[in-house]
Amino acid sequence: MFRKIGMVILLVSDVHKLITFYRDVLGMKVRHESDEWVELSTKEGSTSLALHLSQKVVKDLKQAEQTADVKMRTVLLGFNVSDLGNVCKDLESKGVRFYKRLTEESFGKHAIIEDPEGNLISMAEIEAEDAYKQISYYHGFAPE
Repeated sequence: MFRKIGMVILLVSDVHKLITFYRDVLGMKVRHESDEWVELSTKEGSTSLALHLSQKVVKDLKQAEQTADVKMRTVLLGFNVSDLGNVCKDLESKGVRFYKRLTEESFGKHAIIEDPEGNLISMAEIEAEDAYKQISYYHGFAPE
């Protein structure tokens, strides 16, 4: 079922400001960079940190200034899984709430579920030469 934590994804409102912090201050290596998605890693380890520009985060931040009722979703836990179709069926039978149903993406199969507190958990079935190797581009894992 769940093979490993593939990535921790921070949903952010300013990717460039955070690149500077994680790269220049913390010394992380930028593995991939685009306007909406940046992947960073340490010298060791297979789990990556991603910064994902989320218009929802930007909108929620603006709305949060007006009301205290907004639930901020700024972290997304990403798991690599095998046989995502069966994993989704199993989770659905257990009453797990889906934020994003199983879809085919450019990187493989993908779905997002919610834990009991509404935290988002991304699941992906990614075909790779080495099932434990991190892909170089996880874009699309975060909710829009």
